[in-house]
Amino acid sequence: MAEGALAGFAPGPLGPRPKRPFAPKTIMLYGVLVVAALYYLMPLYVMVATSLKGMPEIRLGNIFAPPLEITFAPWVKAWDSACTGLYCEGLKVGFWNSVKILVPGVIISIAIASVSGYALSYWRFRGSEVFFTILLFGAFIPYQVLIYPIVILLRELGMFGSLPGITLVHTIFGMPILTLLFRNYFASIPVELFKAARVDGAAFWGIFLKIMVPMSLPIFVVATIIQVTGIWNDFLFGVIYAGTKNFPMTVQLNNIVNSTQGVKEYNVNMAATILTGLVPLVVYFVSGKLFVRGMAAGAVKG
Repeated sequence: MAEGALAGFAPGPLGPRPKRPFAPKTIMLYGVLVVAALYYLMPLYVMVATSLKGMPEIRLGNIFAPPLEITFAPWVKAWDSACTGLYCEGLKVGFWNSVKILVPGVIISIAIASVSGYALSYWRFRGSEVFFTILLFGAFIPYQVLIYPIVILLRELGMFGSLPGITLVHTIFGMPILTLLFRNYFASIPVELFKAARVDGAAFWGIFLKIMVPMSLPIFVVATIIQVTGIWNDFLFGVIYAGTKNFPMTVQLNNIVNSTQGVKEYNVNMAATILTGLVPLVVYFVSGKLFVRGMAAGAVKG
């Protein structure tokens, strides 16, 4: 009887049809990925290779050749003694200036934006939609339009040309987009949790600190990455508002690369460029997965 039951089935292997390892679509996909990877990695390779060469080797003209004799002298000079105009103190001064701007700027802006986004998502108040619309509009105002008014404002506050002044500028300009991200993320959290906490007697800060914050690690990582990269890579605000003694690392890098004194040292310039970009690169590599998760959750719902 079993043989009769199996007679209706066609002979052959069961299961899905195996895929060909070298199908045309697979070859095309990996080909595009390899080309894209080479396109983005080749400049980085040239920068690293050049930074490890001495000037006599660089003058040979083959920028793609690996260094025949590796030297870290350009890195030491870029950090410690490269000239930025009249001063030959390297990037270390600009690095610590950037750190002094970055740390309070990130902490203050994320703290205020997270509370604002939480309030706009659950604690609706009179005029909240108008306030959110104005805040959202502020995210799309070009920086160049506000440069001179901010100069006047900082001058009247006595903060122009100081580290607190440029920290305030970065905090203000980071608020609109961060508030939008936090509001959308908090709106994606089931409202039943909020209602249950209200029934249990939790107030504004209790719900925020005990429920919302523990569930919001991805969006806090997104906000941190956005602010770290935005503040660290900034050049315009640094050169205008920081003052000569408080120039951040990007401004110091520009001064090193465009210095007209002596011979153009390409190895030092490349080393200085890599040193300046290390902080955002490390942040991206460490928290890349959480960044994608937070962006997906914080950008879809409105």
